[in-house]
Amino acid sequence: MSNVTVFKNAGLPALKDLAEGLRANAKITGGADILIKMDKTGHWTYGVDQVEIEKDSLWVVNPFSFIHGYVAWGDGELLGEKMVKITQPLPELQEAPAGARKGWEQQIGFSMVCITGADEGVEVRFATASVGGRRAAQKLGSEIATHIMAEPETPVATVALGTEHYIHDRYGKIFTPVFEIMKWATMDNTDPDQPKLEVDTTATEKVESANSEVAAGRRRRTV
Repeated sequence: MSNVTVFKNAGLPALKDLAEGLRANAKITGGADILIKMDKTGHWTYGVDQVEIEKDSLWVVNPFSFIHGYVAWGDGELLGEKMVKITQPLPELQEAPAGARKGWEQQIGFSMVCITGADEGVEVRFATASVGGRRAAQKLGSEIATHIMAEPETPVATVALGTEHYIHDRYGKIFTPVFEIMKWATMDNTDPDQPKLEVDTTATEKVESANSEVAAGRRRRTV
């Protein structure tokens, strides 16, 4: 059996502290190495090869992985990032790195694991400094916090990744992410009706496999 990392085995803060941190962040306008994002056309992709997620795939959110802080971007290049756990105050800032187009921008992020389809077992990190992305992440965090206060025994949200859009006067159709909560699970998955919460070590192999299939046309986005 492969080495397994389960959410409950991480160094976790008290649920009450987590809920308070998530709620505090909702008032403010580290994790997995594989990044997931929603591109400008409204498609969800992950990894350096921009593998598109499967339609109707489900992902479990680690409620203790939420982080917030600041990021500095140059011309498509990450120049600096300062992130801390959601239960901690925002980090203190020094002068932004030279070349940062917008200086330090506020960012929020969290980790999730796919539990269905070809991407099952893949752990990704979502991090965003965009207004729409932060609002979506903060909304999810607020919903998790509210649920934790009412039903602390099932703090893990299973979500479907979606999109919505609005029309900008200057830039036209702008897509923003949506995290739709489908069900809740325990940290140790004692309920057989709940989704698996395990992250196995084959996640990297799955990503490599997906990347190797890019040449054959598997779900790669070319924007």
